[in-house]
Amino acid sequence: MQFIKAHRDAILKPLQTVSGIVERRHTLPILANVLLRKSGADVSFLATDVEIQIQTTAQLGAGDEDGATTLSARKLIDILRSLPEVDVSIKVENKRATIQAGRSRFALQTLDPGEFPTVAVSDRFVASFELPQKQLKHLIQMVHFAMAQQDIRYYLNGLLLVTDGAQVRVVATDGHRLSYCEATIDGAELARTEVIIPRKTVLELQRLLSDGDERVAIDVSANQVRFRFGEVEMVSKIVEGKFPDYQRVIPQGYTKRAVVARDTFAASLARASILTSDKFKGVRLSLSPGTLQIQTSNAEQEEATEEIEVDYDGESLEIGFNVSYLQDVLGNLKSESVQMDFGDSGTSALLTVPGDEQFRYVVMPMRI
Repeated sequence: MQFIKAHRDAILKPLQTVSGIVERRHTLPILANVLLRKSGADVSFLATDVEIQIQTTAQLGAGDEDGATTLSARKLIDILRSLPEVDVSIKVENKRATIQAGRSRFALQTLDPGEFPTVAVSDRFVASFELPQKQLKHLIQMVHFAMAQQDIRYYLNGLLLVTDGAQVRVVATDGHRLSYCEATIDGAELARTEVIIPRKTVLELQRLLSDGDERVAIDVSANQVRFRFGEVEMVSKIVEGKFPDYQRVIPQGYTKRAVVARDTFAASLARASILTSDKFKGVRLSLSPGTLQIQTSNAEQEEATEEIEVDYDGESLEIGFNVSYLQDVLGNLKSESVQMDFGDSGTSALLTVPGDEQFRYVVMPMRI
């Protein structure tokens, strides 16, 4: 049967939307495939790794009859990308798919769509709300870099999503730094819920969300979270476990406060980091009235020192940090300046944006 006939890009776009979660190595061969279902002019594309499922629908017009098949996601994408911008037809017959465009022809193996392991979507949601896509993307942008990667404390390998009344909060930490951002939904009365969204889901959301005002609907259940925006539906399992008490981690009442131009600080750290190594990323900050000195040295006795202007009139302070942790936050902020609050050389620092109560970043010091 002629399954699909459409312009190359009309097939490629929905395919790229869903296939980001497809892993290269699988215990189940069918998980390397994408499930295509045709109903009239609509063709749905669905991919899953059993933990996450993404589905989208496109109107691809021509085709003889309804049906379903599964094809290798990577091979299909690579074939479509390699073709010129022309019409492409996909025909399925005897467990084989034929992809034809102009004088190019490919035959791919298909696997039984009945064997495709789709994720059952919960219908018992404890919290449901909507945000503009750009607002959810901003929340993720402000915390994603602090998520752990493959930590044995599996509950750190993700992002904490908290709903409470009119507040939506996101938090990420790897044990060395913590990033917090919040948003208010006017008039909302959400139940108090806390769920940990897996790292892979967070990064995929960041890739798919737009910078526009279109809405994204978010539904939270006891073991799932669902995101729906445009033609896309993403369903993800949540990480079981107890996330650290982020409210206790965020320091209160610090008296040493410095405000520095973000671009200037970031550029100085970038220069200082040239002399750090993968094993030791330490940078020393020496704070005195009006001046912030940035110093770094390495095992080869090489060193760098730079001074920048800072709005500060407190006591002198020396404190060390992992330079990457400072660069991560400065690279994701868009503000002209950044505010840093300190206790002493042995306590964490609090970085915020002047006049913005919605974002907080806590970073632990290191001995240098």
